[in-house]
Amino acid sequence: MTDLSTAPSGPPQIFDARRRAARLARSARRFRDADFLHLRAAENAAGSLEAILRDFPVAVDLSAQPGVFSRALAASDAAGRVGPVLTPTAIEERAAPGAAALPLAPDSTDLIVSLLSLHWANDLPGALAQIRRALKPDGLFIGTLFGAGTLKELRGVLTEAELAERGGAQARVSPFADGFDGAALLQRAGFALPVSDVDRFTVRYPDLAALVRDLRATGETNVLAGPVRPLSRAVFARAAALYAERHAEADGRIPVTFEIVHLAGWKPHESQQKPLPRGSAKMRLADALGVKEQTGD
Repeated sequence: MTDLSTAPSGPPQIFDARRRAARLARSARRFRDADFLHLRAAENAAGSLEAILRDFPVAVDLSAQPGVFSRALAASDAAGRVGPVLTPTAIEERAAPGAAALPLAPDSTDLIVSLLSLHWANDLPGALAQIRRALKPDGLFIGTLFGAGTLKELRGVLTEAELAERGGAQARVSPFADGFDGAALLQRAGFALPVSDVDRFTVRYPDLAALVRDLRATGETNVLAGPVRPLSRAVFARAAALYAERHAEADGRIPVTFEIVHLAGWKPHESQQKPLPRGSAKMRLADALGVKEQTGD
């Protein structure tokens, strides 16, 4: 079994990898009841592959919840161009991206997919660099992670409720990455032709308890490192009341914001497009944009 103990040095240990693995294991039997976010991410990934007319004989799925991508791929036009999708069997390897070396040889894989898992990485650039090393030259990575706006309403009401009930509050919702830094993050990890997009949308729930049930069913509850003080009934009740007071819609349902950051990048290869050297452009920017150039007096 992979050792997920907290490293004495290296990047800050924001998340408890063992706690995350336990949350995933607990969620397995209920995941299909609340898998709509993962389905959304998987269908987008499969749709991206439909537009890439090439074969990926060796494909690996590093997603926290296995099987969702394979189902979306099977229903897409890209199915015939992607080989059997392999998935690491150890839940620890899917729970904590980058915590240990990937069980993949360098330059061995044509396609790596990671859906809604990388936001739990303590060292996100390091986890992406491991993925790049495992890809063959000109191999493709497609990934998704939750972005900064995810659960912003929940974060606010939990903090306010705990301050009111206990006089102090601890973090309950993970710090998520800013989706607008996605392409730069891929470049930092050594990917070529990076692409990043943010899918921001709202899901409506009957109440806070229903939202928490879905978060537990997908293994997305709090796994921040360090001692976690249990959330009391009084704090939860106040948070639910604040959520309804601040955000409830006319029918009483509460809106929940999600951001899914979509990433795609290629392992560098000499056949890929290269940016033109500085000063070698053959067309003025004004002509390319179709605008009239303004000159000073």
